[in-house]
Amino acid sequence: MNNMEFKRKLQIPKLLKEDYPVSDEIKALKEKRDKEIADIITGKDNRLLLIIGPCSADNEEAVIDYISRLRKVQDKVIDKVYIIPRIYTNKPRTTGKGYKGMLHQPNPTEGEDMLKGIVAIRQLHMRAASECGFTCADEMLYPDNHRYLNDLLSYVAVGARSVENQQHRLTASGLSIPVGMKNPTEGDLSVMMNSITAAQSGHTFIYRGWEVESRGNPLAHCILRGYVDRYGKSHPNYHFEDLIELCWRYEEGDFANPAVIVDCNHSNSGKDYYEQLRIAKDVIFSTRISESVKSIVKGLMIESYIEDGSQSVDESVYGKSITDPCLGWEKSEQLIYDLADMWNKSDIR
Repeated sequence: MNNMEFKRKLQIPKLLKEDYPVSDEIKALKEKRDKEIADIITGKDNRLLLIIGPCSADNEEAVIDYISRLRKVQDKVIDKVYIIPRIYTNKPRTTGKGYKGMLHQPNPTEGEDMLKGIVAIRQLHMRAASECGFTCADEMLYPDNHRYLNDLLSYVAVGARSVENQQHRLTASGLSIPVGMKNPTEGDLSVMMNSITAAQSGHTFIYRGWEVESRGNPLAHCILRGYVDRYGKSHPNYHFEDLIELCWRYEEGDFANPAVIVDCNHSNSGKDYYEQLRIAKDVIFSTRISESVKSIVKGLMIESYIEDGSQSVDESVYGKSITDPCLGWEKSEQLIYDLADMWNKSDIR
């Protein structure tokens, strides 16, 4: 007996894009930002990338409110810090249970509706571009869904649970924007490095029912997010010694554009959102004392929203995460100014 019910055929990306087209202004914005971000990854631009925003994009108005605040800060630190807002519309769940993101539930208090979800996530990314001047980052939880947003995104992350998956790696190899490959939850760096090798190489594979050929993505790089041991205890991997180890790993392999983004939350912080303030600054200090570390550290990832912490779905506090705890706006704003000041002083080149 078939244990899977086929509910309805979803609109293909090409048709959805025709129904919700990107304006010429957004196309120009994306082209400009894609080049600027690529220049940072490749070392042509020495600014610090800051990928910052809610753990999950759970409410369109709150997310746009948050990103509009980022816009004002970005204009003040643009010469030192380059901001890529996080609009994560797919939320991986360790057990498969719970809120899976706006793609599944455009309204977290209502049931799943993935047709509405596909439209909702596209509209949210379009609003971020048109109203706030940002093309954003999203997690590639489902490789087949990337093309619903590929004309809007400027950064993609492959999560710790997905980084060893062949389809994620091959799809990443066919993208032309930076793709951050996280270390797996158990912390094996060789898995992450293998994923970068795969993503930077060309492949022939099946994608959305087509035989496709990718050319390889030289902008694929690693994200350090800490790890969990066999006893379930979190361990960080953002310290100076960890970054030196990563330098060696890059030197031993044949990689284009060695680069790392440090995720300041998750297992690096033990999901203590307040620790992100210290961790971010610790990474900047590490770049001050090693040319090698300075050369590969391209940026930081921060989970941040309007209100500190997290809540259950039924609490309905505006701008407060319903997944992992986030750093509130006031602390986040001050952190951005602090990082801009520190990054300027850490330039040892």
